[in-house]
Amino acid sequence: MRNDTTVPPWRKHNYLFLDRNKRRLPLVHLLAASVLGIADFSDSAGRVTDQDALLQGPGGSVLGQETLDLMRLHGVPPTSANYEVWLSYRINRQQALREAIDARIGSGEGFTSEFNAEIHERFFTGLGASTQILLAGERIAKDLAEVVAFLKQSEEKSGAYGKKLENAATDLNRGLAPEQIRQVVSSLAAATLDMANHNKTLNVQLQRSTREVDTLRTSLESVRLESLTDALTGLANRRMFDETLKMRLEEARAQHTELCLVLCDIDHFKRFNDTWGHHTGDQILRFLASSLQAYARPDHLVARYGGEEFAMILPRVNARTAMQTAEALRAAIQAKRLRRRSTNEDLGQVTVSIGIARLQPGDTPAGLIERSDACLYASKRNGRNQVTTDATPVLYVA
Repeated sequence: MRNDTTVPPWRKHNYLFLDRNKRRLPLVHLLAASVLGIADFSDSAGRVTDQDALLQGPGGSVLGQETLDLMRLHGVPPTSANYEVWLSYRINRQQALREAIDARIGSGEGFTSEFNAEIHERFFTGLGASTQILLAGERIAKDLAEVVAFLKQSEEKSGAYGKKLENAATDLNRGLAPEQIRQVVSSLAAATLDMANHNKTLNVQLQRSTREVDTLRTSLESVRLESLTDALTGLANRRMFDETLKMRLEEARAQHTELCLVLCDIDHFKRFNDTWGHHTGDQILRFLASSLQAYARPDHLVARYGGEEFAMILPRVNARTAMQTAEALRAAIQAKRLRRRSTNEDLGQVTVSIGIARLQPGDTPAGLIERSDACLYASKRNGRNQVTTDATPVLYVA
């Protein structure tokens, strides 16, 4: 066991010491394990699963140390969000996550703050939204159960009232004495008043439940939109992009229509960040987002694909029209001179590189993305500030 002096200063603050068994577990490891356990590692009865035991068992400290070492190896800051990602990567919990990180490592691009945020948003955000949806669902179920119970009571009461009316009609047909008729009428009046009061109460209950359900429905829609929106730009996020691309691809196949995918990347974006700072970099990202939206039709989806990379899904658009749209967008961005809001300093010219792929027979979403991405990087290799399509004979100059 290492003594405290062997633990780097930046790591000491991330540890929680457990006196009972003398083990040292990263505090963020326990927190992440708790979140992951709630999300996926417990069964419907709340029992601890094998993966939960792995995280909090005797090997947990070793696993935590290995995860932190792995993050340090790749230059990833030990934040709780980053740790959650790399812990999942270390135990191979999500195949898609492992593939995304392995691809990043293979590309040699490094783990920037933008990529780290994007990968966490892609694979781990939505737990809060899921919790809110669950709670809202429970409240709706409770309201509906109350309404059903009240309606059942009303059905029984209506049946009893109907029986009373039937009995009264039978008695009146037998020719009752005046006093007996008064008693029947009095009984019917009381039963009718009771039924009217019950119906009034039921109406109030139904109106209250309707308002509550409408409020919850609005809340759920807000949560859903938030979980599918990029916070910085207001565009669709990667999750919304993935879902929409799959849906549009299936639609294009079923309806025998065209579909084009556009990927767009800001040229030399790191230079802007290094020169002017991340706040100005965020302004540039918002500028590009608004430019993309200006050239998008109502049925197009504009999304922040990751970092400084954006995407447009163009249903029912052929390659020529997609090219014309992308070229107009590129020229408009190039013509714009940006200034720093705080100081009015000239930021210079912003340009973008664009790649376009057209849906081909047998394409999968991943295949369409891969071809569009290849075209995007061909634009970069050929000098940037240009548009390349998968119909271009030579994708890049060696």
